[in-house]
Amino acid sequence: MKFFARYANFAFVAGLILTGMACSTVETPDGQAPILLYERLGGKPAITAVVDEFVGNVAKDARINGRFATTDIPRLKGHLVDQVCAATGGPCTYTGRDMPTTHAGMRITNAEFSALVEDLVAALNSLKVPQAEQNELLDLLGPMRPDIVEIS
Repeated sequence: MKFFARYANFAFVAGLILTGMACSTVETPDGQAPILLYERLGGKPAITAVVDEFVGNVAKDARINGRFATTDIPRLKGHLVDQVCAATGGPCTYTGRDMPTTHAGMRITNAEFSALVEDLVAALNSLKVPQAEQNELLDLLGPMRPDIVEIS
């Protein structure tokens, strides 16, 4: 899958920290105000649906679900929704820990990271998120990889 191959080495691990990232916009053809990625994704309800599907995928994924055995799932989902919402230009504010603090000492591997990316892409595809918006979202999340993966 070409799309997955492009992003297999990028970051998207539960506990995403997106504060400080620029949000993505698209100019309208008629010169109107740019449309935020948040709006193009469908706002908070659509982001919540993606996060729910993603976390469900992770829960069924034997390669990584053990990492979340003691996680407060409702809290995790809330943080993920706020992080994606904020990163894409929405009105949410993320108040959790930063990425390096969240993942320090977890010894996350490239294989585990790739499994999470697969689960996210599956959620985006399942909910029929257009390819352009998938690419933009993953481009926003990609730079976090070095703060997550500790073992090559």
